[in-house]
Amino acid sequence: MKRTAGTFVLDLRQKTKTRACTQKVEGVQDGGGRSRDTISHSLALVHRLEALLVHGNSSDVALRVETPNADEVKVIQVHSLVLSLQSPVFEEMLLSHNSSTLVLTESSDCAAVFDKFIRYLYCGELSLHLDQATPLHKLASKYQVVSLQQGITQYMTKNLFQDSPSGHVAGWYEYALQAGDVVLKDSCLQYLAWNLSSLLQSGEWVTISNHLLMSLLQRSDLVLQSEMELFAGLEVWILQNEPDGLTTENALRAVRYAMMPPRELFRLQTQSSVLVRYQESVRDLLYMSYQFHSASPMHMAKYFDVNCSLFMPRNYLSPLWGSPWIISNPTRDDRSTSFQTQLGPSGHDATKRVTWNALFSPRWLPLSMRPMYTETGAMQPTRVEGGHPRVIITPATSSVDFAGVNFQKTLLVMAQQEGRVVVKHVHNFHQSTEENGDFLAEADLHRRMSEYLIDGSLYLHVVVKPLYQTLITSNN
Repeated sequence: MKRTAGTFVLDLRQKTKTRACTQKVEGVQDGGGRSRDTISHSLALVHRLEALLVHGNSSDVALRVETPNADEVKVIQVHSLVLSLQSPVFEEMLLSHNSSTLVLTESSDCAAVFDKFIRYLYCGELSLHLDQATPLHKLASKYQVVSLQQGITQYMTKNLFQDSPSGHVAGWYEYALQAGDVVLKDSCLQYLAWNLSSLLQSGEWVTISNHLLMSLLQRSDLVLQSEMELFAGLEVWILQNEPDGLTTENALRAVRYAMMPPRELFRLQTQSSVLVRYQESVRDLLYMSYQFHSASPMHMAKYFDVNCSLFMPRNYLSPLWGSPWIISNPTRDDRSTSFQTQLGPSGHDATKRVTWNALFSPRWLPLSMRPMYTETGAMQPTRVEGGHPRVIITPATSSVDFAGVNFQKTLLVMAQQEGRVVVKHVHNFHQSTEENGDFLAEADLHRRMSEYLIDGSLYLHVVVKPLYQTLITSNN
């Protein structure tokens, strides 16, 4: 995939990147050990097919593309053989059609890119903008051009981070949900969850559907400043969209009020017009949240089920929950840092702090590759270049105050893509990134232009999530 003049070129051909006039000769050996050469003019053939389409030479059918409630009609001269080879839907339509003109009814957005779609059938290549991805995917799905359908899905998945005036990821999610494209749907939802603060500040936020809103609110891996930021965004969405009462109540009940300080809860109850109107719908949650902040967590657990989402932190970027960590020249040597977090989200623990030590090792070796000592005490040589990065996070001191509290660590890995800093990966562990095994597995930190490096540095953000009792789960 390559970037050209504001567009993207999606090339799904398996062959070369050479010019059409170039002859490609490859030497191989057959089963008998004899050498043979292969002469390839495949690209030249593609250019002749493109010329055939452009000039309409030997065309045996005309596609008349019409749009409902529109006067504009697009006519394209094509060849039934090419269309039948590429699309089983076109093959069936052409076999059962006697006229030299085939009338197709397409939506306005699909009609606008229909010539690109047909060109792909001839050339196996097309260029597109972000706003053309959905209609092209629609056409590929409708006419069962599987290679193009898969290629557009890959293109959309790789370009979630692209900046667009009105936003596009939420729209792609809605389309993927409708089209049944699970891969694209999950990729869009994950991207929105990990970059929720950016979504809340964009014009795209107020346009998201009820379904997408609830899908986001129910997740524990949302990355945002605080639960207050989420409530503020939700209030804007409700006031803008004026959903029915049941939708509003369900959305408000998905907010984790226990993660807000009591003074903020009181302010919302008195100043939020949405919460004042629907206070009866969340009264039980507010009551439990006040109790959560007033009693010790262990005492609270004797009377209430604390193993629920209300008492479970999300990935908050506030200094109370963690710290950013910028590592310059991350391949050079080990680095360390320290920071403090609040012991727990309960108001009972509001004044208590835990100091954490974090170690980044760019060339940590797994146990199977660590130095081995002989009987004489000599160390056997090992391949240090076989190591991989690891982060270890441990408390500076042990304390009896930790009783009943388990700490899950979350490491956010930032990346710069098309000039934007986005959350690329989220890694959850209890002490070391070794626990999930895929920390920076695909990152080439030695390459200066690596997407994981921003001005030569690795940008991380450590989040410590205190979980009371048995709240630890692998997916939160």
